Amino acid sequence: MVSPMILSADWVLPVSGPPIPDGAVAIEEGRIAAVGPASVLGEGRHFADAAIVPGFVNAHSHLEYAVYAGFGDGLGFGDWIGLHVERKGRLAFRDMEAIARLGAAECLRSGITAVGDCSFSGAAATACADVGLRGTIYLEVFGDSADVIRMRFEPMHERIADALSDGTLRLGISPHAPYTCSLDLYRACDELDLPVATHLAESEAENEFVRSGSGAWEAFADMLVAPLGTTGIRALAGAGLLGERVLAAHCVQADEEEIRLLAEHDVAVAHCPRSNALLGCGIAPVSELLSAGVRVGIGTDSPASTPSFDMFEEMRMAVALARLAGSGSEVTSPARVLELATLGSAAALDLDDALGSLDPGKEADVAVVSLDGSPYLPWEDPAAAVVMGGSASRVLLTAVGGEVRYEADTFPWHELQQKGIEARAKLLGR
Repeated sequence: MVSPMILSADWVLPVSGPPIPDGAVAIEEGRIAAVGPASVLGEGRHFADAAIVPGFVNAHSHLEYAVYAGFGDGLGFGDWIGLHVERKGRLAFRDMEAIARLGAAECLRSGITAVGDCSFSGAAATACADVGLRGTIYLEVFGDSADVIRMRFEPMHERIADALSDGTLRLGISPHAPYTCSLDLYRACDELDLPVATHLAESEAENEFVRSGSGAWEAFADMLVAPLGTTGIRALAGAGLLGERVLAAHCVQADEEEIRLLAEHDVAVAHCPRSNALLGCGIAPVSELLSAGVRVGIGTDSPASTPSFDMFEEMRMAVALARLAGSGSEVTSPARVLELATLGSAAALDLDDALGSLDPGKEADVAVVSLDGSPYLPWEDPAAAVVMGGSASRVLLTAVGGEVRYEADTFPWHELQQKGIEARAKLLGR
């Protein structure tokens, strides 16, 4: 009989229960066998001045944009979209895979073990398979007609079928947004009976255009589908296209009625605080969403709108914006935001039966975070120390299904980064 692998640290944060001082996690056949005091389970491989947490679940990412940082910064939305469309046309699929592979590796470096990725080309699937990242790959579609399923989605699915074959990655579809997809296309996506991800109520300019075709986006209306006459959330609800399989990114500008509609239809929301702030979209009503019973997770979005896939930066921004908004709820607590970035995101992706907390029987997805040299030692509140004092550079180890996929001192970064640099140069026409 093979002995379990045991990881121990100053603290274990199961998320589903209270922190365990001098704790340990036993891993057997890819799953968590036991969690408890190291004095009972054994010390195994010990990490001093560190905490063991569930692997973060990134509820909304775009791995294929890992090298897009700074592109079009300061441009209006129409010019920004046009620039990205033009530059993406300069890449071959292998370039998109190289970029996505770097993005997937950067997620592992940040303690992320699963993603809900909206993939323009499908390259995220092969990239995740290559580095051992799990998750749901939502293939993006755009346009007026249901024919897009046959012309775009099906060829992409066929191209990535091998990457999906072992069950670590799950197929989904992403009708991009109500301003780039008609209700007919949303309906065709719904009929596939797959997990669905879409962008909803991200900005007031979006809502204004979708309602009336007016406002700042009117100047580039030829790039978008016809306005719906109401907001995206209301239109999808009215068409019977909201449900428990739908994950909505952002929802910054969702009003009280729309929050109620999301809750009634059990739609999950991916909260992306850095992207919302840096694009000037506003502060999402996270407290109100949670109070209504909406499943909420944390997503990093992508370096096209935020600087990195660093989940620690995302959690800190979530805390900061909640406090800035004057929220009196538990969302201002680092421990609650840690829960949103793990168990909350897993629930948003409908994977919380297997991921998001350190419970026996769940997949052994774990991250080890060092606080050595940080202002948070000695420990007072281990959850606050991890959220407020952690960073991608402090992650010592990330394991997915009990397999160590990232270790700080040995991970082969050079080739991944070089391929990413070469792809960015192509995007810039160099």
